[in-house]
Amino acid sequence: MINVKILGPGCPNCRKLEERVRNIVQRFQVEAEIEKVTDYAQIMRWNVLRTPGLVVNDVLVASGRIPSEEEIAGWLR
Repeated sequence: MINVKILGPGCPNCRKLEERVRNIVQRFQVEAEIEKVTDYAQIMRWNVLRTPGLVVNDVLVASGRIPSEEEIAGWLR
């Protein structure tokens, strides 16, 4: 199972990223646990200065932008 963390306070970009991740998980039937991290102390643990951030299996793969669906699919496969 893939562990995915979406880092951000709940801004529109954070919600858009979460929506994209959930769509990819559903479309490709990926077994994934999706966690929203809104606590700034935890977000800073990943050295994310601009949200949203995306962590896949404890590796920060993107921050400060909304990755494309193709990028997200590549990280989750």
